[in-house]
Amino acid sequence: MKIKKFGGTEKLVYELVKPIADAQGFDIWDVSFEKEGAYWYLRVFIDHEDGITIEDCENMTRPVSDVLDEKDPIAQNYILEVGSAGLERELCQGWHFESCIGELVQAHAIRPIDGERDWIGTLTAFDGEQITVTDENENAVQLRLADLAYVKLYVEIDF
Repeated sequence: MKIKKFGGTEKLVYELVKPIADAQGFDIWDVSFEKEGAYWYLRVFIDHEDGITIEDCENMTRPVSDVLDEKDPIAQNYILEVGSAGLERELCQGWHFESCIGELVQAHAIRPIDGERDWIGTLTAFDGEQITVTDENENAVQLRLADLAYVKLYVEIDF
């Protein structure tokens, strides 16, 4: 995986919606603009230390839609979605990794590394090109981002 860089549209949208998020006390976790089938989707993922509710998403959607209608930065038609980054959110930007040091993560490799493809443990280090994941037995493994399909927060659910 590579550290995600905003494309031109994503960067423009981020700059337009960040003041709205700031005013409501939210962080913008990610912005994506992707074609799925015949439709383009503009997704703004928000976060807050106390979590995100449906009402939070609704309260962001209205002003985001208004500013996008006013500034009209996207030429083609698209579907706007504002949602939570989620409990098991993907880490895709440098600041995501830095802010999640000490959190439980799951890393999944593109191809097996020493016979393994999945690691679950605490994210203990990030240097821009690799991460260190330490398991419950204090075994640490360094993984190059280039060898990984994804890294996301991991939530253990007890049934």
